Amino acid sequence: MNLRPRTKPARSPKRGRQAAVAAAPRGKSKRRNHLVLKAECTLADAGELKSALCALLPQDGTVTLDGTAVERIDTAALQLLAAFVRDRRLAGAALQWQSASPAVHSAARLLGMETMLALNEAAS
Repeated sequence: MNLRPRTKPARSPKRGRQAAVAAAPRGKSKRRNHLVLKAECTLADAGELKSALCALLPQDGTVTLDGTAVERIDTAALQLLAAFVRDRRLAGAALQWQSASPAVHSAARLLGMETMLALNEAAS
């Protein structure tokens, strides 16, 4: 899977559906490399998650993922996150987890993806 942006924009999510990600406040330049994952990270919101990750892929400096609020995450979201981690590493760019919820750790452990997601480096 490659996280390069598609030429055709993804469909917009239905109104009222909880977003998979929330952009961190952009007022402070230190926060522009920060992605907060929402409580529900599922296939239904994979397009939005991919868009957010694609926007962070070329960023200089350390990108921080915050999975503190995640209560439910599925394989599609984990695959997108794994591709993002891989692409950042291949580019020689830094990535860190601010925190990852027990749901993230549990799902990643179940699928054998903890190392792939760099969760073993995350603060729990």
